[in-house]
Amino acid sequence: MLDLLVIASIFIFFFISRNEELKYNQESWYQNAFSLALLFLFWMLLSGRTKIYNIPRNLTYTLFLERLLIHFLLFVFGVFLIGKVSYNAFFNSDIYWLSLYLFFFVSLSKSLIYFGIKYIRSLGINHRNIMFLNENSSTEILKNIFKDRKDYGYKIFEYNTELESEKLIDFWKKNGIHTLFLPTENSLDQEIEDNLFKLAEENKVHISLIPSITQTDFFLYDLGYIQTQPVLNQARYPLDYYSNFLLKRIFDIVFSIIVLIGICSWLFPIIAIFIKITSKGPVFFIQRRYGFHEEVFNCFKFRTMIVNEESATKTTADNDLRITKIGKFLRKTSLDEMPQFLNVLRGEMSIVGPRPHMLAVDNYYKPKIGRYSLRSMVNPGITGLAQVNGLRGDSGNVEVEMKKRVLADAFYVRNWSFVLDLVIILKTIFLVIGGDKNAK
Repeated sequence: MLDLLVIASIFIFFFISRNEELKYNQESWYQNAFSLALLFLFWMLLSGRTKIYNIPRNLTYTLFLERLLIHFLLFVFGVFLIGKVSYNAFFNSDIYWLSLYLFFFVSLSKSLIYFGIKYIRSLGINHRNIMFLNENSSTEILKNIFKDRKDYGYKIFEYNTELESEKLIDFWKKNGIHTLFLPTENSLDQEIEDNLFKLAEENKVHISLIPSITQTDFFLYDLGYIQTQPVLNQARYPLDYYSNFLLKRIFDIVFSIIVLIGICSWLFPIIAIFIKITSKGPVFFIQRRYGFHEEVFNCFKFRTMIVNEESATKTTADNDLRITKIGKFLRKTSLDEMPQFLNVLRGEMSIVGPRPHMLAVDNYYKPKIGRYSLRSMVNPGITGLAQVNGLRGDSGNVEVEMKKRVLADAFYVRNWSFVLDLVIILKTIFLVIGGDKNAK
């Protein structure tokens, strides 16, 4: 309703300010009222397709803006068509300014609501009561996410008693449990698990299954239907479609040329001089890494360490003595990655994608983490979703952090969009300017 009110207000203001001679014309108002009604209907029908009102608690602002932008572009196209069909001055005059007004105020109002709800939930208001059963490493990751992200609005209730039907039902009713999270790899007997699902259905408790990162089935197939019969189809990812691949590749080439000519042409010589002054050795560091479909390529970087024999096998650590003074700055600002724009032009990398690791790292984790190879379904990137969300470096529990990176990379591969790439690039620019505390 608020969106429709904003749209009506903008259109009425726009119409009055640009059509002074028509604002006292009753017939014109009737005509415009009918056109507005058509727009309201179009907006509501379109929202069912673009899902701008289907806002889960964990929806990121990136995806929120992407949905809003797609919805708005389609809506403006509808405005243009209605104007052409109705020959209405209301829609035909300065359509571009009208679209700009609409986008600004609708985006502003929806963003205020988005962040307002997030803030309210972070205060503990409008929360959803949840519980975990039969916890393992997969549930631990999700549980920590809920604890860290208070704005998701989840309140966790611990259940430490026996799995008796009456006790479980009493616990659900007493605490108003909405969702039960259960790992797919659990120690429950089949009979107990079947009974659990039946009890949850009878008591209106939702069950969400948490697949293990070591399981592959949940990443390989998408659920589809042939009439009423469900079937599991082998998953196709967005960049499997040639139109998406071509759009991404054209953007990579154009963006890389602009950066190489506009920035790297003068920045490279400056960095090269500082590298040569502070340590002996080559300016560039070339390392073999896995690319698309695990094809090996030579990845270019500025050298940030003293020349050493462990550079291809040992990852960096806190206060690593191998890193030079200029190397610390280059890593902090990610400027050491700038030569990889040459890899992008060569078609070996993309601007955005899963970050390529050392061959030794990939070979170590590939058999340990299920669907690790999913990262190679797209070109590796200079920057990526995991990196802009702080999942880089080797501090803390390395294996847990690597699982989080793989989950982020799997999300990117399965949910790629051009808008998502633009948002990741924008976040990367902010990190370069401000410095990344997670860079090693």
